[in-house]
Amino acid sequence: MMSIFILIGAYRYYAGLAERFGKTKWHFGLLAIAIYLGFQIMFLFCYGIYQGLTNTYSENSYTGFSLVNIISWLLAIGAVYGVYKILENKFKKEIKRPSLEIEKIGRDPEM
Repeated sequence: MMSIFILIGAYRYYAGLAERFGKTKWHFGLLAIAIYLGFQIMFLFCYGIYQGLTNTYSENSYTGFSLVNIISWLLAIGAVYGVYKILENKFKKEIKRPSLEIEKIGRDPEM
């Protein structure tokens, strides 16, 4: 249930970024969901491999609040935020650069 709230927040966060820079909102919202779920799957897969290699299997169910889930949520939120900052910096640099189409205005079309 907690992951659903995190996914909704990440979707809205990225959609706001896309709206601010004139991009398609749902594309970036889906990117946020993919980053979050991909990181969660990768982290829990690595944790499963760790348990397999060290023979430290436990009978606990990891569907609720557990230390492993809380750590994976925090790391996944960090990954989503990190990619957000990378995209934000990239979009800010795109705004500062003049567009290539503007430089072509007034040139001979045969060149």
